[in-house]
Amino acid sequence: MTETSASSRTTPWFAHPEARAWTCAPAPDGVRAFHASLPGYAPTPLTELPSLAAELGVGRVFVKDESARLGLPAFKVLGTSWAVHRLLAGRPAGERVEFVTATDGNHGRAVAREARRLGHGAHVFVSQGVHPGAAAAIEGEGARVTRVDGDYDRAVREAAATARGTAHAVLVQDTAWPGYEEVPALIVQGYATLFAEVDEQLAAAGAGAPGLVAVPVGVGSLAQAAVTHYRGRPAPGTGTALLAVEPTAAAPALASLVRGEPVTVPTRTTAMAGLNCGTVSSLAWPHLRDGLDAATAVPDAAAAAALRDLTALGVTPGPCGAAALAGARAALTGPGRRAALGVTPTTTVVLLSTEGREANPHG
Repeated sequence: MTETSASSRTTPWFAHPEARAWTCAPAPDGVRAFHASLPGYAPTPLTELPSLAAELGVGRVFVKDESARLGLPAFKVLGTSWAVHRLLAGRPAGERVEFVTATDGNHGRAVAREARRLGHGAHVFVSQGVHPGAAAAIEGEGARVTRVDGDYDRAVREAAATARGTAHAVLVQDTAWPGYEEVPALIVQGYATLFAEVDEQLAAAGAGAPGLVAVPVGVGSLAQAAVTHYRGRPAPGTGTALLAVEPTAAAPALASLVRGEPVTVPTRTTAMAGLNCGTVSSLAWPHLRDGLDAATAVPDAAAAAALRDLTALGVTPGPCGAAALAGARAALTGPGRRAALGVTPTTTVVLLSTEGREANPHG
C-alpha cells in the first residue's frame, strides 16, 4: 500500500504488511568460512549509538559500518570475492581471464581488486555520474576503465556486450536480467557474511534479533541478501522488518513496488552515486516484492544531514551509507509508518552503512 496522507511528509512510502510471513530458501553454507580464509578478514564494526535510539524513539540503534571491508571502503568485495572464487573453481587451473563489469564505483573497484589479487585482468565500465576520483581508484587497482557517455544501465549494456565479444572474458555483474542470473546469484550469496556477523555481534551485545533493518538499495542485491537472511530461517516471520532506502533521484524499487511489477525509471545526478540505478535486478525483484516490509526514497539533503550526524557520532559513512539513517528517520516520523514496521519503544534497529567516505569522493 502507499501512504498519501499528511503524515507521509515529504518522502514517498510503500508498505507490505504481509512481508514477515513470507519465506524463501536460505543462503548456502560455506560463504562465511570462505571469507574468513581471506587475508585481512575481520568482521566490520557494529556500533551502538544511544543518541539515535533516543531520537528515533526505539530501544537500541546499531550501525553496521562497512567503511573498511577487506581493505576496501565498501561491502561490495564480499559479493565479488565469493563470485570470482566460484567462477574460477569451474575453470582450468592456470587459465587467465579478464573480468568485465559496469559500476557506479564500489562494485567495479572490488572486481578489479579481486582480479589483481588472483592474477587476472579486469575491464570496468563506469557511467557518466561516477566521480573521477572513483574511476581513478579503479584504475589504481590495475583495471582498464572505459567511461560511458550515459547512465549506469547503459554502462551495464556496454559491459555485457564487450564480455560477449571478448575471448576469455567473464562478466561479473551484480544486477541480473533474464538469461544472466548465475553470477548475480553468487554475488548475493557473498553478502550473507555481513548478516551472519550482525547476528553474532547483536548476540554479544545482548540485543537479540533486530526489529528493523534499514538497507540502502541500488539494483537490489544487498536487499535481496537481507530478505534471504531474515526470511530464509527455520522460523520465519519472527519480527524483523526490512526497510529499503533509495535516493529520490533513482528509486526503481519503490516505483516497482508501487506498480506491482518491475519498471525502469529515469535517473538524475545524486550524491548517493552508488545507488544511482534505474532498474532493479531481475533476480532481486521477487524477493523485494514479497519480502520487504517497506520502501522509501530520500533526497540528497536528508542523506547529507545523516552523514553529518553519523560523522559527529564517530561513524564516517559515504552518502550511500548515510542513506540508511535518512530512511529510518523518514520511516519513523509518523505513527502509521511505525505501525507498518512493527516498531515500538523497545525495538532494536540496525542501519547498514554500506560505504565509507573514501568510497565516494562526493562525500
